[in-house]
Amino acid sequence: MRGLTTYVLEPLTFIGALNWGLIGLFGFDLVAWIFGPATMAASIVYSVVGVAALLWLLWLLLDRPTNNH
Repeated sequence: MRGLTTYVLEPLTFIGALNWGLIGLFGFDLVAWIFGPATMAASIVYSVVGVAALLWLLWLLLDRPTNNH
């Protein structure tokens, strides 16, 4: 699962965070600028990024190291 997290989930989550940062700071939606506002492509990008963030969160919560004392 580490490869999936490193190469897929983390970059997609970073893209989402960057987009939200741009929206919050400058009112600029990079995804809508690239794909057009309210287009199917933009909806797909938002959905994929959201699912990636949820999967990464689940992975962080469930993949805790165990203490074997």
